[in-house]
Amino acid sequence: MAGSGERARHWRYAELPGVDLLRARYIRKTFARHTHENFVIAAIVDGVEVFHHQGADVSVGAGALALVNPDTPHTGRAGVPEGWRYGAVYPSPEVVARIAAETSTVRGTPGFAAPMVDDPYTVRLVHQVLRAAEEGNALAADTLLSVAVTRLLRLNGGTLPERRARSAGSGVAARARTVLEERMAAPPSLERLATDLGTSRFALLRAFRDAYGMPPHTWLTDARVRRARLLLDAGTSPAEAAALVGFTDQPHLNRHFTRIVGVPPGAYQREHGNVGGRNNVQDPAGRAAVASGAWHSDRQHSRTGPPRTWESRTAPSYGTPSGSASP
Repeated sequence: MAGSGERARHWRYAELPGVDLLRARYIRKTFARHTHENFVIAAIVDGVEVFHHQGADVSVGAGALALVNPDTPHTGRAGVPEGWRYGAVYPSPEVVARIAAETSTVRGTPGFAAPMVDDPYTVRLVHQVLRAAEEGNALAADTLLSVAVTRLLRLNGGTLPERRARSAGSGVAARARTVLEERMAAPPSLERLATDLGTSRFALLRAFRDAYGMPPHTWLTDARVRRARLLLDAGTSPAEAAALVGFTDQPHLNRHFTRIVGVPPGAYQREHGNVGGRNNVQDPAGRAAVASGAWHSDRQHSRTGPPRTWESRTAPSYGTPSGSASP
């Protein structure tokens, strides 16, 4: 059945601080419009992912990488019926800045110039980072991450633009954001928010979208999930986290969390409570969801040409079934 083969694992490795890690196979999965505080470096193994980024759809096939700078709104979905399989690393701006300072000529705040790079070599590097983290090989994980980021900055690096000068509209948007952050669990209506800020609803919507790339209600959902992640990292139960950030109940949190992070909050918390990252993910019955094993020769499907063959390599677990938490 379509979607039944979906798997995802989201975790951290203590010896690779400031970096989130993900392996996933998605078929029917769609990511809601959201942002990340960290960079997204997603290496596609097979299939095609499509994501909306800065006003256009970007298609990324096997052997290519999807690249998103921090705080940049984007979505995600399958571009072909069979979905897509990928691994991703999410290095913090501080991690990327440190690597850039040591290895690149990028000046200012480093970032990626284009949202897609076709580079099978770096795709393999990303998956080697993930494998090293799963095996507890700190030296290899750190080294390979540095090599991957350095290569991407040389191929596609640039300086992120400075924030625009504060205008009247951006000032209103910033004050609205502050209110929503402070009243996350019980936000005002759009009408009340606009009135309290001395503007109209439509002027507020326009200013907020210009400043943050999405309307206030979408931004609020994204912010709630971000805060829920922090609470889950601190050991708060999913049910309590849902109430604290303003979701009506745990299923409400589950739905939005999965649509943004890619895994349900319970699976996220189980993995992030085991930051060593050396165990296979367990299902609720305590069995390994997918044991580590050998990949047969992967076939890298070019978007414009015939399939190319990759070398055989050992594949880590792709994590827990995600179908139980589909949006």
